[in-house]
Amino acid sequence: MPSERAMKTGSACPPPPGPGKLRLYSMRFCPYAQRTRLFLATKGIEYETIYVNLKEKPEWFLEKAPLGKVPVLKKDGKIVYESLVCNEYLDGIYPDKCVTPSDPLEKARESMVLALWDAKVIGPYYKLFLMPKEEERPALAKQFIDGMQFIENALTQPFFSGNKAGALDYNLWPWFERLCMLKPIGVELSVDNFPKLTAWMERMLEHLKSRLATSHRRHMPSSGNPGWQAALTMTLDWRNKSQTQVRIR
Repeated sequence: MPSERAMKTGSACPPPPGPGKLRLYSMRFCPYAQRTRLFLATKGIEYETIYVNLKEKPEWFLEKAPLGKVPVLKKDGKIVYESLVCNEYLDGIYPDKCVTPSDPLEKARESMVLALWDAKVIGPYYKLFLMPKEEERPALAKQFIDGMQFIENALTQPFFSGNKAGALDYNLWPWFERLCMLKPIGVELSVDNFPKLTAWMERMLEHLKSRLATSHRRHMPSSGNPGWQAALTMTLDWRNKSQTQVRIR
């Protein structure tokens, strides 16, 4: 029972997916849910999507996901939530085209980069999104710049996962494609200060446009999948809105 309209407080709980069917509870613009949509699209997994209004959460959703967040996966009565947990779970139950690295050291390295992202970047990133007062912007922008430098330094190959996109690339990408939304307050990546990251963003965009579109045509129903469409829509919008050309001040 896929839904186009977001379920909210008072909405009836949808019936469970059929045997062997995978369901994703999502929100169209949530970067954490987009992580899992990118994994699903990359792996070519067929699934249905139930959208949830995160400001007016249905009561039944909180019973399934006590943290009240998306993404949430459901299959054969089993519930999994939290984006990174969901993505590892997908690689476990659909081992073809595994996205998560199998090498313990590489897996640890990717986890450490994500820990840096959470500790050094996410805080000032979201504070800047809240459009702070003008006198607060320089300090927040500096925190953001300093944090992004850790991520720039962590990129030593064409992609974070090596010579091709992998788990770490998909787990970081949703926030990079939203960087254009900081442009009105003068916060943007520059090629001069972040040459590796800006080049990676262009490579990721081309990868998502070609690889995921091919995956969709090969593996998804002809009618299309709203979740997959959402995984790529913001990526295409990013190309239209930003060419990674201005400065972080």
